[in-house]
Amino acid sequence: MKKCMLISFLCFIGFYSKAQSERQIFEFEFEGVTLNGLLNLPKDQKPKGIVLILHGSGKTNAVERSWHGDIRKTFVESGYATYMWDKMGCGKSGGTYNKDQSVFNSAEEAIAAINALKEKNIPGSEEIALYGGSRGSWVNPIVINQYDGIKFWITVSGVDDKENWGYLLQQNLRIEGMPKDSIDLLYNQWIEGTRIFHSGGSYGEYLNATKEFRSNKFRLRITGETIGELDDAAERERYYSAQKAFMKEKLDEETGLLIVIDDFDEILSNVKIPVLALFGEKDMNVDWKKTKTFYERTITPNSNLTTKSFPNCNHSMIQCETGGFYEFDDTDLPIKRCDGFLDAIKEWLKKIEE
Repeated sequence: MKKCMLISFLCFIGFYSKAQSERQIFEFEFEGVTLNGLLNLPKDQKPKGIVLILHGSGKTNAVERSWHGDIRKTFVESGYATYMWDKMGCGKSGGTYNKDQSVFNSAEEAIAAINALKEKNIPGSEEIALYGGSRGSWVNPIVINQYDGIKFWITVSGVDDKENWGYLLQQNLRIEGMPKDSIDLLYNQWIEGTRIFHSGGSYGEYLNATKEFRSNKFRLRITGETIGELDDAAERERYYSAQKAFMKEKLDEETGLLIVIDDFDEILSNVKIPVLALFGEKDMNVDWKKTKTFYERTITPNSNLTTKSFPNCNHSMIQCETGGFYEFDDTDLPIKRCDGFLDAIKEWLKKIEE
């Protein structure tokens, strides 16, 4: 498999040299379900610690497809073990996949993995560190707040406290050549539809406010969902059922965006460990400049924060031309890591150990 689709998660399928590590399947229990994961240990040496690799949004097949192979190799070469696992209902993990799993529940899941590694006395489990991209950058700070003793945190293509769909929509429509006034129309319809949905507005109100947005080709392609094409009672029922849960969420008054984590700035201000934040300068999924500023405002006063950005680098830290969501599906561009990305991780690990 050459590449994988992503919305707000990082997924790079690399090859991993078995000669450089010991590869073990390690499972743990969470909420009565067995989750299946992959542990990589440095060969012939005790690990300095174990780095948990947390995935972004979407289903996973990380164990079978050997996701993040080059990243795991980088950690192992630096003396660390790595552990990643498939989400519920994915790969060989039990249970049912839940696309609406909260970031707080994901943090509890990560803590369950940490506890299992320690209970089984897995080499290196005395020191736990965290790596995660995109959605994982919401989850990891929660883990750090709730679990004492995390050694360090590496965040890739990180996020601020709000959802990123609006930015992704605007940037990708721009890449596709849509005029600014048309982009603004679709974006404003999406914001208005969100407001209606959140305030308890009717299905009919939502349809009337979002006509062009709902029929936009990019939206249809990325979501795979048609809304309002048929007068379908089942679709109306889904609308009102989802609305009940969404009305409990919080929207930012100024922007109208969904706040994913309330008081996220406070959560980040409690991070008092070394942090490495890496960004692609052509990230068209997440507004990396906004996140970088957010991190510098919240993390820096209390932690050793290092930030680095990479030109011609997309959300997945792969070299690109536009950073568009479908760039690698619609072209024959080679899949190649951004220059300096893996070296930045390796060099930073050396620095914090000095």
